[in-house]
Amino acid sequence: MPLTRPNRRTNRRLRALVFAGLALAGVAASAPAFAHGDMTPQPVDTTGLDKLGETWKDANPFRGNSRAIEIGASAFNQNCARCHGLGAVSGGIAPDLRYLEAGDSGDEWFKERVINGSVRNGVTYMPRFGEALGQEALWAIRSWLETVHAD
Repeated sequence: MPLTRPNRRTNRRLRALVFAGLALAGVAASAPAFAHGDMTPQPVDTTGLDKLGETWKDANPFRGNSRAIEIGASAFNQNCARCHGLGAVSGGIAPDLRYLEAGDSGDEWFKERVINGSVRNGVTYMPRFGEALGQEALWAIRSWLETVHAD
């Protein structure tokens, strides 16, 4: 039986399938580049906030500071929302930070996590932000988080 050439419709379908397969392979191959915790911290302008020095404070020195809250909202959107969600409403990738304990007791967990990040079984779930952003920016983020706190 002689072989026949595929018609144009078959060629278009074949090309579409090949293109879809290549696109899917490209997305799968790029997934590690966009993995949770794999990001470059964006600088935060902390003009208007007191300098806190090298030694980390144990409690948020900017709690209730309107300038810190304003800076923190912007800094969260630039550095945290990608994983923790806009408005700190997590879509399940990372903890929903609206439920982070308010006050000094929540500060302890926040400080530890932003300084040291989170790595489990060699996988970075959250990068270290302490050195990259500094405590002024991170306490500003914490100040903003307390404005969206939920019970």
